[in-house]
Amino acid sequence: MGKVLSKIFGNKEMRILMLGLDAAGKTTILYKLKLGQSVTTIPTVGFNVETVTYKNVKFNVWDVGGQDKIRPLWRHYYTGTQGLIFVVDCADRDRIDEARQELLRIINDREMKEAIILIFANKQDLAESMKPHEIQEKLGLTRIRDRNWYVQPSCAVSGDGLFEGLTWLTSNYKSK
Repeated sequence: MGKVLSKIFGNKEMRILMLGLDAAGKTTILYKLKLGQSVTTIPTVGFNVETVTYKNVKFNVWDVGGQDKIRPLWRHYYTGTQGLIFVVDCADRDRIDEARQELLRIINDREMKEAIILIFANKQDLAESMKPHEIQEKLGLTRIRDRNWYVQPSCAVSGDGLFEGLTWLTSNYKSK
């Protein structure tokens, strides 16, 4: 019955996997979207999962810790993922190559071939932050031609850009 109602009223569900290096702002983004406020976070060991409803879409968001020792476990969360949110700390120039390597590892996995990609170019409030066009270049996004991707400038603390990112996911998600 639920599927029939969702077809009639246009409600959709989307499984989102939110990944990125440690301290990029993933958990702050998750709870800003869910609660509308900034929360004090500690490094995520394991995962957080929350449902965020926006524009008739229920986003089931899996926020998985980004420390280097946890990253090999990311692949266990890939199955069924429809959208990848990859969060980049735009002020962390020293680790942008590491972020690129991790992003490529994720999107080249066969379990992630169908996932659309939203990059939150986070921490845009900091003066030294790389701008979206620089993030696009440094992550090598223009070479990705087999699926939709988008770079959304954001600030997790203020919430700037977060719902615009969800709007892009909503517009580019094709339910099966």
